[in-house]
Amino acid sequence: MSPPESAREPERPFSLRSVALVAFLPTLLFSIGEGAIIPLIPLVADDLGATLALAGFIAAMIMVGELIGDIPSGWVVSRIGERNAMIWSSALTVGAVLICLSAQNPWVLGVGIFLIGVATAVFSLARHAFMTVYVPLVYRARALSTLGGVFRAGWFIGPLLSAGLIYLTGSTQSVFWMFIVCSAAAATVLLLLPDPSSTFARPSRSEPADPVAEASAQASGLFQTIWSHRGVLTRLGTGTALVGAMRASRTVILPLWAVSIGISAPETALIIGIAGGIDFALFYASGQIMDRFGRIWTAVPSLIGLGAGHLVLATTHDLASNVEWFIAVAMFLALANGIGSGLIMTLGADLAPRHDPAQFLGAWRFTADFGSALAPLGVAGITALASLSLASGVMGVLGLCGAVILGRYIPRYAPHPRR
Repeated sequence: MSPPESAREPERPFSLRSVALVAFLPTLLFSIGEGAIIPLIPLVADDLGATLALAGFIAAMIMVGELIGDIPSGWVVSRIGERNAMIWSSALTVGAVLICLSAQNPWVLGVGIFLIGVATAVFSLARHAFMTVYVPLVYRARALSTLGGVFRAGWFIGPLLSAGLIYLTGSTQSVFWMFIVCSAAAATVLLLLPDPSSTFARPSRSEPADPVAEASAQASGLFQTIWSHRGVLTRLGTGTALVGAMRASRTVILPLWAVSIGISAPETALIIGIAGGIDFALFYASGQIMDRFGRIWTAVPSLIGLGAGHLVLATTHDLASNVEWFIAVAMFLALANGIGSGLIMTLGADLAPRHDPAQFLGAWRFTADFGSALAPLGVAGITALASLSLASGVMGVLGLCGAVILGRYIPRYAPHPRR
């Protein structure tokens, strides 16, 4: 007589170290490639003849792609599993980067960047879903801030590698080839190493599963999930959308600013890479603060810092020391962003259904990525109509508004969880 299903599930205790290789290495490889190209997108668009506003629009396509990718990502992950979703999204990334390499005008480049964003959405949600299901509550913020730190490590290492490659080869195309190598390596790691979902058992449920209700929930789709959770997504989700907006604005405004004040491509990559190191260094501290004191103690300071940094940057464009101010603000924004490492993922995990979080997390990420997509488009639009300085100032005000919203609604919807 075969043992019951629950008896066959592994009972191995959880530790962050036990999932470090299989859970974090593919993410690190993927994010190194993505981090390498993000600072260069406006520069490549400029080389293809784009105006400053059009370069900003093309840079925004990675965020728009993530937003569109959020629509099917929960469905994809629920049906083919976390590992398969990441393997296929890595393959899509390779095809998208090849489109970028073949681009002869800014619009084709924009299509490739958009597809990279779609692939990133599926890859990110798949790893987020695994961490939400299998990580015990007592480790949650530290685990998810570590996952955020792994992404930040890639965005730190990637620009530094791209700066070196451009210096050695004199071409930005070498950086895109590096993204192909990183994506292929991530897929290879996922194929060769054991699937972490087979190593740890799903948490036991306090109530019997209702297969009819679960099937209905899976079939409901992203927008039905958004409607079902419209209260929290309208209130707390607006705050996280502004978090996403500030982070996306930072990744677009800094390269555009570098173009506008005449900083070269390798220098831009180097400055943004060093800032990424500051961002990366704070990920575990962020998780410790969230686990010990609550999510609000990183959310509000992070958004205040991001808003203030954008406001200061807005006043420095025409100063004689604008390059020095650019470097200082880039480092300050990295500090503010690092304090909030893992915030959106942790809040989403706090609110998601424990037994099958993918659909809710897709809706949650869609809400946050909505801000991430609109912000760069807004930056491009304001730059076209007025100036890049005004765009930075507007984003700064929005960041301060987001701090107020999160300060009000985190205590209501995501108070400090009991251990």
